[in-house]
Amino acid sequence: MILYMVKRTALGIVIIMLAVTLLYLMIHAVPGDPATVMLGPRATPELIAAMEQRMGLDKPLPMQIVSFFGRVLSGDLGVDVFAERPVAETIVGVLPYTLVLVAAGMSWALLLGVPLGVYSATHPDSWMDKAAGVSSVAFIAMPPFVVGLYALLLFAVTLGWFPVIGGGQEKGWIGQLHHLVLPAFAVGLGWVGYLARLVRASMLEVLAENHVRHARAHGLPHNVILYRYVLRIAILPAVTIIGIGIGAMLSGVVFAEIIFARPGLGKLIFVAVQQRNFPLIMGTVLVTTTLFVIATTLSDILNALLDPRIRSRL
Repeated sequence: MILYMVKRTALGIVIIMLAVTLLYLMIHAVPGDPATVMLGPRATPELIAAMEQRMGLDKPLPMQIVSFFGRVLSGDLGVDVFAERPVAETIVGVLPYTLVLVAAGMSWALLLGVPLGVYSATHPDSWMDKAAGVSSVAFIAMPPFVVGLYALLLFAVTLGWFPVIGGGQEKGWIGQLHHLVLPAFAVGLGWVGYLARLVRASMLEVLAENHVRHARAHGLPHNVILYRYVLRIAILPAVTIIGIGIGAMLSGVVFAEIIFARPGLGKLIFVAVQQRNFPLIMGTVLVTTTLFVIATTLSDILNALLDPRIRSRL
């Protein structure tokens, strides 16, 4: 198991380096010089040259990439050229809001989606199973920004149950939880459908296997068979999709943070791209990629703990 964890962690580091390098190349392929975009069309060649030297853009591209990773290893993500503030400090200031939003969205999706999938699998073709199937597909089909807009209009503007915008920083942890409800609902609703359909399909497959029939033939209680022998195996695909889902939510929170005017990593990326703030773009992308890889790595390790057969596949 330890060898598997080491191999999976090493693979994650390689993925992070490749992803960031690819994005670095893509940003440089976009028309327009970052220094010129930042300084404006009236900037003199001297000012542009000074800005390029300050940002390290005057060096060959391979040296820029090596220099970037060298600074990352020392904890330096560069300096925000507009705010004159370290990029790492800017990211650390907003990262907790995004992590809390992703955790809240995935948590309520799990609490609703997994039991819904289990009930549908144990009561196939019932009216509840059919209703769950229709609603799950509907949830999956609704983009987070659409859910966020309608939730904002209905529950915040029309009914006044929740705050309209902001993160509730000035109102303490209770105010922050109050501000968190609608954004978490928006980013997590689609994953309720994904998890419910996935758990249902996986459980129906496991329920038809021979070892489950053997357990029933020996007279084991229904709940013991369901939760000890069936759900433990059927939950494996859901564990895998949770890691991917957390990474996908990191992109979905961009819309939620913009719609609800919440501070967070997604909104920071949006502003950085608008400004062509090159150091801030690279820093936020590195952190986002790292979070995605950490989530998928942890889900793979958890899968390996639940199913020893997985350890020999890497």
